[in-house]
Amino acid sequence: MSSALERGLRILELMVEHPAGLPVSRIAALLGMPVSGVHRQLRELARLGYVRQPRDQGDYLLSVKLSALGLGFLGRAGVTDIAQPILDRLAAASGELIRLSVVDGEQLVWVAVAQGATTGLRYDPGREQGVVVHLASTAGGQAWLSGMSDADALELVSRQGLRPTEFEPGPGAPATRPTLLAALAEARAKGYALTVNSYMIGMAAMAVPVRHGKDGPIVGCLSIAGPTVRLDTPRVTELAPKLHEAAAELSAAADASQFFGRLREDGATASRPAQQAAGTR
Repeated sequence: MSSALERGLRILELMVEHPAGLPVSRIAALLGMPVSGVHRQLRELARLGYVRQPRDQGDYLLSVKLSALGLGFLGRAGVTDIAQPILDRLAAASGELIRLSVVDGEQLVWVAVAQGATTGLRYDPGREQGVVVHLASTAGGQAWLSGMSDADALELVSRQGLRPTEFEPGPGAPATRPTLLAALAEARAKGYALTVNSYMIGMAAMAVPVRHGKDGPIVGCLSIAGPTVRLDTPRVTELAPKLHEAAAELSAAADASQFFGRLREDGATASRPAQQAAGTR
């Protein structure tokens, strides 16, 4: 008789082959396991964050957690994925820290990083791959929220919390809903989100959404982060076109990427185009 661990791993291995998700009955049939047992395993895997069920009674699909673990391993092993060369070029051009986050249901998760600063002051957070992004206090989070209506953005933020509980944000972090909505309006107007002394004191960051294709749903966000003494207004203005260019490259690459392709349907439901947001804020 196989162990619970073996049954759980078999389910994960099967779901890797079906990125669009599978119903419980289909998983049970393909693996020759009782439906009740598969359901128990999926609920445990969901509790641990490895799978999720976007709709009640709907299909189960892998969360981004397993992908993030794999990407972290590949990065530490020196193996690059489709996005890493783009991140590396932007890091070299900006001389700052570049981070890529991806949309996972109602969350944004950091999955890849490139460091451009080699000397002097540098912001290097270390192990952030796989970490869920706090939406209200980060540039990446605000970039994603700015692509939604204000109502949808506030709903996501209310579920996660306007103020983070895992760390103490800086004085620049939005403390009220009106302050956050003002930041999102500014991000829409400028074409990028900008935070200063928000996620961390002494750090500034700018970010833009990454879409699946030119006009597709948002599947992630790309950000540049560095010390506030370097990322001042003139520098931010100078880097904005480079950031948009890199995000456009990632959007184009997403069409050929199975990793980003799996997130396309999630992005279509979790994100709202900026033009739709304009009519509801």
